[in-house]
Amino acid sequence: MSRRPNTSRRLVDAGSIPFISAFHPKSRPSPLLSIGLVVVGALLIIGYLYHGSGGAVDAFSRHEGGVSCTSELQRALPILQKAYGDSMQKVLHVGPDACSVVSTLLKKEGTEAWGVEPYELDETDETCKSLVYKGIVRVADIKFPLPYRSNSFSLVIVSDAVDYLSPKYLNKTLPELARVAADGLIVLSGYPGQQRAKVAELSKFGRPAKLRSSSWWVRFFTQSSLEENEVAIKKFEQAASKRSYQPACQIFHLKPLH
Repeated sequence: MSRRPNTSRRLVDAGSIPFISAFHPKSRPSPLLSIGLVVVGALLIIGYLYHGSGGAVDAFSRHEGGVSCTSELQRALPILQKAYGDSMQKVLHVGPDACSVVSTLLKKEGTEAWGVEPYELDETDETCKSLVYKGIVRVADIKFPLPYRSNSFSLVIVSDAVDYLSPKYLNKTLPELARVAADGLIVLSGYPGQQRAKVAELSKFGRPAKLRSSSWWVRFFTQSSLEENEVAIKKFEQAASKRSYQPACQIFHLKPLH
């Protein structure tokens, strides 16, 4: 399981900064010095925020505008490909915007990909229409058994969809997703407190997103006989560290059901 990075920072008062507290209370620094300090401070802040790809600015902007774990999956795909290697050759994506994810996966040579869109397709472009026509992407209610044999795919990746399911349906859906995965199941879920679906989208999803903590998910996995894949977790964290990738969603790596 990828842990959410702790990006909180404590603000310090002027008295804790030596070169500021050194000024006498009654003295007035020159305007040029004041402007210089402001510029240096601004540059330090900007440098910190933009440090590394997928860093704090990206995560912050996604949080402010509403986090989509399917969009986050697009950012995480290079990391997942590095961590899972050959297991990324036959992938099923389950979640909204399945056409977009599948199209990205198919661009990589030697990769086969399919998608399940759990909700109604919005206005689709020609590429998505073609994927649906060929049966590569299909619309299906994931609260019911999937139309695939066991171990049909090397990996199954689900994003956003589980946040809109009640525990009643999660008890059936996640084991079902793990059933069709030969090498593992990857789950992307939002963090508690994140802004998610807009009011206009509730008619599509059927209910507001239920964002659960990592501890809730771990308990749920245990109760559902789903085991976290420690080897995959370690490889993913190593690959993410090399690329300075900080996920804006929780990413869980689960072993398949055998």
